[in-house]
Amino acid sequence: MQIDRDLILKLEMLAQLELSEDERGHLQKDLENIIEMVDKLQEVDTNGLEPLVHLGSRSAIIRKDEPGTQLSRSEALANATIKDELYFLVPKVIEK
Repeated sequence: MQIDRDLILKLEMLAQLELSEDERGHLQKDLENIIEMVDKLQEVDTNGLEPLVHLGSRSAIIRKDEPGTQLSRSEALANATIKDELYFLVPKVIEK
């Protein structure tokens, strides 16, 4: 996968970020490093290995499901970038 300026700009738009040129350069380098690491992982021979189901032997600690403090609709929408009186509005990112 090629990480170029167009991809960085598209990711910036989808994440609704405003990055400087320096930040875009750092992001491009970070993404290239991540892809390089994943490519190295694909070189590992995993034939005959059982999939890992749990990382440890401890089971999950379950807590009671009790309601807590909730935000009102107006509080929840207060910092929304795009909204109407009832809902968060988001740009369409998936085409049919």
